[in-house]
Amino acid sequence: MTAGGGTATSEAVTVVVTAVRDGIMQGRFAPGQRLPEADLVELYDASRGAVRAALAQLENEGIVERERNRGARVRPISLQEAVEITEARAVVEGLCAAKAAIRATEEDRRALRALGAELAATVENADVLAYSRVNQHVHRAIRDISGHDIAGRLLDRLRTQSVRYHYTIALLPGRPTIGLQEHLQVIEAVCATDPDAAEQTMRAHLESVVEALEQLDANLHRW
Repeated sequence: MTAGGGTATSEAVTVVVTAVRDGIMQGRFAPGQRLPEADLVELYDASRGAVRAALAQLENEGIVERERNRGARVRPISLQEAVEITEARAVVEGLCAAKAAIRATEEDRRALRALGAELAATVENADVLAYSRVNQHVHRAIRDISGHDIAGRLLDRLRTQSVRYHYTIALLPGRPTIGLQEHLQVIEAVCATDPDAAEQTMRAHLESVVEALEQLDANLHRW
């Protein structure tokens, strides 16, 4: 890719879209933060055409918003939107968990259990940032094992939109311990090659996340 000008190839646009999504997921880009085209061109060594096409795609996905004469920024979402996103994720990720239970290899099962052990260590060490990061890795691993491309694309959009609230939820008293047990149950259901149990435990986990989001909302209104 050539910085500045050039034609926006599909591959170049995908690179920028993925990089911006990852930046939001990893906290490098915050809700409301401006995303100047020139900065993205330099940061990702991309053409201006690729950056513009990537921002247009991300706008269509509801991840960024663009304003006339002001450029693009990461779109903030409301707590109610986060609840609805998580309810949708419960359905889609439940499907992925069921598929993963069918398709997981022995190597996949070892990797999932290793992630479970890593997540347990973050809770034991009270490392909330690491807990949130490994939490995302567990969900991504199950999605990847499922091999369901359409679900994967939907989840890229949904998880990126609501990522800020995942960190906030992890700060609720006792939430990491609850989340750990729920993730371990999902992992064991997938590893047991039980698609029904895998789907049910994943949906139950994300329904629990909805309850945590509603607790956040209640706390905000209390103050």
